[in-house]
Amino acid sequence: MTHSNILIIATSARRMSDGEPTGLWLEELTTPYYAFRDAGANVTLASISGGEIPVDARSLAEEDDREASVQRYMDDTAARSAVAGTPRFDSLDPSDFDAVFLPGGHGTMFDFPDNPDLARLIETFDRDGKLIAAVCHGPGALAGPTRPDGAPFVAGRKVAAFTDSEERAVGLDKAVPFLLASRLKALGADHHSAPDFQPFAVRDGNLITGQNPQSAEKVAQMVLDALDRKRQAA
Repeated sequence: MTHSNILIIATSARRMSDGEPTGLWLEELTTPYYAFRDAGANVTLASISGGEIPVDARSLAEEDDREASVQRYMDDTAARSAVAGTPRFDSLDPSDFDAVFLPGGHGTMFDFPDNPDLARLIETFDRDGKLIAAVCHGPGALAGPTRPDGAPFVAGRKVAAFTDSEERAVGLDKAVPFLLASRLKALGADHHSAPDFQPFAVRDGNLITGQNPQSAEKVAQMVLDALDRKRQAA
C-alpha cells in the first residue's frame, strides 16, 4: 500500500475533571503511526486544539518496558517535533485524506465526544465512504456524530472500545464523564469485546475500532488491509 493519506487526530485535553493529568496514550499513536509510515502512507498528525499533544505520563514506561514503537518515537526527533506542534484538525481539508485514525488516552473522553466539528468530520468521511478508525478511548469520538436520517452514527454498527471492566480495572471509572462502552451500547452500537487487555479489533464496513492499547497494532493493520483492497478495486 503506497501513497494513501492518513489523518491522525489526537486529544488536546491535559487534565481530567478532577484535575488529574491525562492526555494521549502514546502507544496508541506511535504504533499506528509507524505502521502507516512503514507501509508507504503519508501521515498527518493533528489535534483538537492544535499545538503540542499532551502525553499521559503513565504511557511512558521505563525504557526496558516500553513498546517498540514508543522507544522508536523517543529516538525520532522528527516525530517528536510533529507531536510538539500539530495543526488544529479543523484547519485541514478532509478531502485530502483517505482515512482518519483516532488514538485514545483518557484525554479523549473530555474533548472528543461533544465536539461538533469532530462529529462533522466523521460524518463527512462516512458519507464519502472513507475509512474511520479508532482505538481504546478514541471511539469516544463516535458518540457524537449522526447519520443523515438523524440516527446515532454507531447505531447497529459493530464497535469495540475500552470496556467498562477495563476502566474499573485501571481505577478511573469515576474520573471519566461516562463509561465509554456503556455509552456506545446506549446509542445502539453492536459492542464486541475480548477479555480485558487482550488485543481485539472489529471492522464494520468503513469503520474499524479496537478495544484497548494492546489493539493498536491490529487496528492499524486492518486499516492498511482495507486501503489496499480499495486501491486494488479502483
